[in-house]
Amino acid sequence: MEKLLSSWSSTVKSLPESYVFPVDARPGDTTVPFCDTIPMVDLENALACDRHDAVLQILRACQDYGLFQVINHGVDNGLLHDTMSIVQEFFDLPNEDKATVYSEDPSKKCRLYTSTYDYKNEKVHLWRDNLRHHCCPIDDFIHLWPQKPTKYRPDYSAQLVDGHRNEEFEWISPGFDSKRGDVVREYSLQVGNLSARILDLICEGLGLGPGFFGDELTGVQLFSANHYPPCPNPSLALGLPKHCDANLITFLLQDEIYGLQVYRNGEWLGVQPIHNAFVVILGHQAQVPSLHINWAGIGSMHVISNGKLISPEHRAITNSTNHRTSIVYSINPKPESIIEPAKVLINESNHALYRAFQFKEFLKSYEVKKDYNEGALEDYKI
Repeated sequence: MEKLLSSWSSTVKSLPESYVFPVDARPGDTTVPFCDTIPMVDLENALACDRHDAVLQILRACQDYGLFQVINHGVDNGLLHDTMSIVQEFFDLPNEDKATVYSEDPSKKCRLYTSTYDYKNEKVHLWRDNLRHHCCPIDDFIHLWPQKPTKYRPDYSAQLVDGHRNEEFEWISPGFDSKRGDVVREYSLQVGNLSARILDLICEGLGLGPGFFGDELTGVQLFSANHYPPCPNPSLALGLPKHCDANLITFLLQDEIYGLQVYRNGEWLGVQPIHNAFVVILGHQAQVPSLHINWAGIGSMHVISNGKLISPEHRAITNSTNHRTSIVYSINPKPESIIEPAKVLINESNHALYRAFQFKEFLKSYEVKKDYNEGALEDYKI
């Protein structure tokens, strides 16, 4: 717990050397302009007016930017506020309360940690604390989530045996009630549903139709909350370095404090926080020409892009005055999923660009090589 940034960051007046990034990676003092051309999708209005136009808006954003902001997305605005408030309240808890979920074991399905999963071996630490837990299926993991704040999750202790779910006991998972304390559960369900809608629209735009992103491709869903305390020297540190996401797609909820930047055409551009909006970011698995998932001999499913979609490089900067919180909902393939170009999208003028690989193989390489940018896919190119 002594490593946890929020437990000591307010007591230092200068940035510790272990948090100072190399000159070529640090943000510096250069003013970064906001990008006023990042696509904005008003989902409900777009679908109500012209579904085909909504599909084209999303597809064009994925092709040109690899990200877009979405409003009127169907996730309850009050729920967004409650979830952000509860996460902020969690990071404000006394250390003894947070200690119940703090762990340096990356295999834990729910854990609080600082910087990255590999703190002891990393050359430079990130200026952030992170709370991360699995969400799919929710009833398999919810008993592992933080017990405080009390509204983070309901008390399922009566349904546990020796700390594990009692398989003979049916989980009580009633409808959403923020007063009862299942805010994060309902948030995860609603954002998971939104992700399915967006992925179906992307598939439709690519000519693959709805339903291609089945459980094998979206079966690992993570709730990840980043907390960035005020930093004594933001020009030297980073909350997250330049990277592309390793997953399929990310839904990012920002608070009102600016911190997200995207690298585009050789320069950094700021992403302005928009109230009640999600920033939707494509990951590396959307950038691979397509995905082919084996269903234990039952058949195959061919999905996405054939190189048409991009995964943008982005980072999180810090500031010297305000705490910043962001909530990431990450959609990932299952580890055993086989990823390769879909034959339906391959022809004489559109050759396969990548060999087949398991998602767990990619993740291992991603973590070992620590190449979090475009080079992460180099080993899989044909």
